[in-house]
Amino acid sequence: MILNSSSSSVSSVINTTCSSRKTPPTSRNQLSINEQLCGGKSCSCGSRRHFIEGAATALFPLVYSSTPSSASSPSDSMAMLNRLHPPRPDWYEEFYASVMNSSMKSYEAEVAGYKSQLFDNLRGKAKKVLEIGIGTGPNLKYYAADTDVQVLGVDPNRKMEKYAQTAAVAAGLPLTNFKFLQAVGEAIPVSDASVDAVVGTLVLCSVKDVDMTLQEVRRVLKPGGIYLFVEHVAAKDGTFLKFLQNVVDPLQQIVSDGCHLTRQTGNNISEAGFSSVELGNAFLSNASLINPHVYGIAHK
Repeated sequence: MILNSSSSSVSSVINTTCSSRKTPPTSRNQLSINEQLCGGKSCSCGSRRHFIEGAATALFPLVYSSTPSSASSPSDSMAMLNRLHPPRPDWYEEFYASVMNSSMKSYEAEVAGYKSQLFDNLRGKAKKVLEIGIGTGPNLKYYAADTDVQVLGVDPNRKMEKYAQTAAVAAGLPLTNFKFLQAVGEAIPVSDASVDAVVGTLVLCSVKDVDMTLQEVRRVLKPGGIYLFVEHVAAKDGTFLKFLQNVVDPLQQIVSDGCHLTRQTGNNISEAGFSSVELGNAFLSNASLINPHVYGIAHK
């Protein structure tokens, strides 16, 4: 997650390209993100365990896979949470959630134009949606208005729940169709092939293991399911921006709850084993060090 970004209008400079990296023997077709999105136009442990076990509902069966990349039981998921996101004092979790709720408005205003096009792919198509790193729920307004959609929001900070619930109500999503689960992306306590879509924005910058998180995304998606993403990544080597990112990155990880400025997340997504990846690039005009961005859709 990021804490600081400058405001600007939706007139972001967005240059879209497709991923062209090698694929596994099964191959995946690298499709144009413009064709899909823009029509060819530019554009305390006990209490935590009780919380997780209590979240088992018919909406999202909490059944665990035995694959190495996933949690095999609620206790395993909790162990992963405590190892990768050790318990913080309540005041810190609340403070961070409050800051995220108030400080990201200018960023969301800047990305709203192309983000809304991206999330149009969910409307009327995805009945069960899992959002990793849901935070305060800024994405819910884009896809949660459908009356029959069911959303499971996953975040390691349990203080995000009340903000996400407020966002769900504002988006028109009944709270009976929304569940918040405290967990990390590396061990999602949801059964294999159980969701139609996974959403993740500004989350792979702060997970401990990007590749493990992406394997969890693939695991929980149904065949043919989609993963929608927006992530900030490292600037090009040799640029002044990349130099600044390298200098500031250690401090960024401390003050922004593990956020990295220099990850090549687009590469990770392209090489995660999805059947196809539509990958676009965006440079936000006033996003300071948090540039560039990659965004798009990956198909299982």
